[in-house]
Amino acid sequence: MDTSQLLKGVLDLAVLAVVVEEDAYGYDIVRRLREAGLDDVGDASVYGTLRRLFRSGSLSSYVVPSDEGPHRKYYAVTPSGRQALSTGTKTWRHFADVLDDLLGTSGRAAA
Repeated sequence: MDTSQLLKGVLDLAVLAVVVEEDAYGYDIVRRLREAGLDDVGDASVYGTLRRLFRSGSLSSYVVPSDEGPHRKYYAVTPSGRQALSTGTKTWRHFADVLDDLLGTSGRAAA
């Protein structure tokens, strides 16, 4: 199965889930997504998602000076971003439950 198509559909939700835990800058978000198991997530996809979520009002940003390199732009989840995360989580859980039922894997390991 091509996981890149699945990832496209849930990247907004995944980014919000990572940033709601703790404000983060772009590369840190990429790193945390990969550490969580989304190994195929691309830098460009995450940065595009950050821009889209910022434009939609789901994220705010602020700059933190750095003594060891360029300043970093940090992202934080806004109240509307928290609402989007809550709604997206409910939608995802429903979708996953339906798919589990369709695949016959609900409550047991897949063959």
